[in-house]
Amino acid sequence: MMYKTDYRIYAKNIRQTLDIQSLSAYFVEKIKSHHVYLKSKNIMVYYPIKDEIDLRGLFNDDKNFFLPKIFGEKILACPLTQKLEISKFKIMEPCSDSVDPNILDLVITPALMADKECYRLGYGGGFYDKFLPLCKNAYKLIVIPKQLLVDKLPRDNFDVKVDEVIYI
Repeated sequence: MMYKTDYRIYAKNIRQTLDIQSLSAYFVEKIKSHHVYLKSKNIMVYYPIKDEIDLRGLFNDDKNFFLPKIFGEKILACPLTQKLEISKFKIMEPCSDSVDPNILDLVITPALMADKECYRLGYGGGFYDKFLPLCKNAYKLIVIPKQLLVDKLPRDNFDVKVDEVIYI
């Protein structure tokens, strides 16, 4: 049996072998035609880190984009601004005040891996598992290379299910 830590190591090794730039372009186009994205106005996206799918190509669309900002043990939804700063986790964050997460229509969540039951494997901090339940009006989505999709990941009671996993 593999544990979450085993899957995290596995996922990071697999991601190093993938053409992330091509996958990112594909996922941007796939999202742009997604029925939820088309009707959404307020969209939260993550800022990519090493070997992560890069969805910044969406930022040219006529939508309100938000990025996560870590504040203590929680995620805040903050409007995308021109000026970004590096967080303690080495992730670019907006220099703006947070908004009520209930205004979000769509939350595209980062994941190291996902399973066919729509659970994600994150980096182990539990930030999104605490944040996603606050986004009561948002559709929760993950994009993941098919190499990082498994039948079922190990999970804890605090792990939060998303609405959809898109993979190629």
